Amino acid sequence: MNRTFRLRPGRSRLRTGAVAGLLLVTAVWGATFLVVKDATVGMPVFSFLAWRFAIAAVVMAAIRPSVVRRVDRGTLGRGAAAGFLLGMAYILQTLGLQHTSAAVSGFLTGLFVVLTPLLAWLLFRQRLSPLAWTAALTATAGLALITLSGVSFGSGEALTLLCAVCFALHLLALGRWSPGGDAYALTVVQLATAALMCLIGTVPHGVRIPHDAGAWTAVLVTAVLASAFAYMVQTWAQKHVTATQAAVILTMEPVFAGLFAVFAGGERLTFSTLAGGALVVTAMFLVEVPGSTSGTSRTSGTSGTSAADEPSAGSGAARPQDGEAQSDPQLWTKGTRGRAERGRAH
Repeated sequence: MNRTFRLRPGRSRLRTGAVAGLLLVTAVWGATFLVVKDATVGMPVFSFLAWRFAIAAVVMAAIRPSVVRRVDRGTLGRGAAAGFLLGMAYILQTLGLQHTSAAVSGFLTGLFVVLTPLLAWLLFRQRLSPLAWTAALTATAGLALITLSGVSFGSGEALTLLCAVCFALHLLALGRWSPGGDAYALTVVQLATAALMCLIGTVPHGVRIPHDAGAWTAVLVTAVLASAFAYMVQTWAQKHVTATQAAVILTMEPVFAGLFAVFAGGERLTFSTLAGGALVVTAMFLVEVPGSTSGTSRTSGTSGTSAADEPSAGSGAARPQDGEAQSDPQLWTKGTRGRAERGRAH
C-alpha cells in the first residue's frame, strides 16, 4: 500500500510528460503544413514521402547504430506491422486526395478519433465511459467545423475513410506494443517499413529527387522533426497514455496548423475555425476529467486494484518488478489534416 503511494507521483509525471510530448508532436506537424504544401506542389507525394521516411530511418539508425543490432525478431515483427499501418494510411490518403478535396480528406482522416475507441471495442471488447465517448465526439465535431464545408461520398472518400481506420489501428498497435519494448528500435523499424511502402508507390513514375533547395529543406525538416522525432515521441508516449487519449490529443494538430497559417501564412481565421478549435480544446479538457477512462474495469488478482480495459501503458507488456515505477493502470483513455492542402502529409 505504501509502495503504491510512493509510485504515484512518478506515474503522474510520466503521464504529464507523455501528454506534453504528444502536444509538442501536434505542434510540429501543424508547423510543417505550410512547408509540405509548398514542397509537394512540384514533387510527387509518393517520392516526397519515400525520401522523408527513408531519411528519418537512416538518421535515427546513424544516431544510435547499436539499435540495429538490438532489433530482435519480436521488435522487427511489431515494428513492421505498425509501419505497415502507418504507410498504408499515408498511401490511402494520397490516393483519396486525387478524388476528393483536402478539406473533406482532413475531416474524414480525423474520424480516427472516434474509430480508435470503436475498434478497441470491436477487436478487444474494451469499453469506455460516456465521458470518454463525449470527448471523442466533441473533438470530431470540432474537426468538422474546422475542415468541412460540404461532403459527398465516392471513391476518394471511401479511400480516405480506410486511411482513418489505418491511423486508428496504428494507435491501437502502439498502445499494445510500446509498453515494455524499445521505443527507439520500434520507431526505426516503423519508419523503414513506411519508407519501403512509399518507395513501392513510386514504381509507376520512378523516384523523383527534390528539385531545389526549398524541396530539400522540406524533406529534411519533415524527416528529422515531423517523422524521426515525432514518431519517436509518440511511440514513447503511448507507453503512458491510452490509444483513445492519444487520438483526442492529436486532434490538436489542425488547431496548431490554423494558428501557424494565420501568423506565418497570412490566412484569416473564420468563426467556424474558432468554434471548431474551441471544441477540440474542450475535448482535451474532458479527457483530463477523472473517470473518463474505461467504463468498466476488471479486478487484477486479489489485491483489489483495477486495470483499464483499453490498450495503453502496460498492455501486453512484461509486468514491472517490485520496486520499479509502473504506468498508472487507470490512465484516461493521429489529428486531422484540416488546413493542410495535403491532408496528413505533415
